[in-house]
Amino acid sequence: MMERRVRENSHARCEAGEKVESGAVAPLRPYLSLSWRPSDLAQRLGRIVRQGNKNPEVEIFRYVTEGTFDSYLYQLVENKQKFIAQIMTSKTPVRIAEDVDETALSYAEIKALATGNPLIIEKCQLEMDVNKLKILQASHLSQRYALEDKILKEYPQAIKRLTERIKGYKADIANVAKYPADKDRFPPMTVGGKIYAEKAEAGKAIIEACKVMTSPDPVALGEYRGFQMILSFDSYAKEYRVTLSGALSHTVKLGTDIHGNITRLDNAFEGFAASLHNCEESLADTRKQVEAAQGEVSRPFPQEQEYQTKSLRLKEVNSLLNMDEKDHTVLDASPDEADMAPVLQLAGRER
Repeated sequence: MMERRVRENSHARCEAGEKVESGAVAPLRPYLSLSWRPSDLAQRLGRIVRQGNKNPEVEIFRYVTEGTFDSYLYQLVENKQKFIAQIMTSKTPVRIAEDVDETALSYAEIKALATGNPLIIEKCQLEMDVNKLKILQASHLSQRYALEDKILKEYPQAIKRLTERIKGYKADIANVAKYPADKDRFPPMTVGGKIYAEKAEAGKAIIEACKVMTSPDPVALGEYRGFQMILSFDSYAKEYRVTLSGALSHTVKLGTDIHGNITRLDNAFEGFAASLHNCEESLADTRKQVEAAQGEVSRPFPQEQEYQTKSLRLKEVNSLLNMDEKDHTVLDASPDEADMAPVLQLAGRER
């Protein structure tokens, strides 16, 4: 008993994989036996297909016997590998694991070869093709549904928003043009109800307004170049901000320099033209996306005919295989001696 147990343990350790040299061209022990787990087969393969092997190519031999238990074993390994591949690779984003990967397909081919039936081999290839086409069709439908959703919701909202912003920028640009400003000309600024005609005085008034703020909530600051100014404090960024309120709202960060704050406000006004240009380009690009999306939505699945043809052929092959199984069952069924005993007794009595 001890000797038998040692032999079994030695065989299990050998199953996990043999140690080979860096120049191996084929496994030391051929694949005569089949494990119950795909990981064991991968472990065997990893003993030769691995980093460190100097040979660019190696040979893997698998031996199966037609009409034996090998077909059933490969079928079990195939089903296990299908489930493992679904969970580990996520090739098909579905709740049910039903797809196969390249490793699982190789087991399926070996199973087909072991049966010796050409219909099994054809079925294996058809199942692989149909599964791949099914994934492509699902991806095509998913993209079409996403585009339909964009056409109905996202693109119209984006077009409406951009159109409103373009209209707002044009109105604000026209409003700013009424109050030109440059280094030699400063339009009056109102801060806290008082009008300042000098840039330095207006800058000091802004700093003082920031100092007397007791709450981060927005408060009215004054008016500049036809825009209402709203002062606020960002507690997270620890900075004061002025919102220029016209047809649109434009936020400007403040600093500690009296002249720099006025320059920042003027730069914001000068940036209206660039912002308008960006919105117009975004609107044109969005409309092009709508046209492209409408064309894609109307485009059918390019491999629909192939998918339908191979699916129909797969059903035919499955029907033929089921008929063969029934025929074999009928032909192989022979009465036992126990079942024939009453018949023999009746025949003897008649004699």
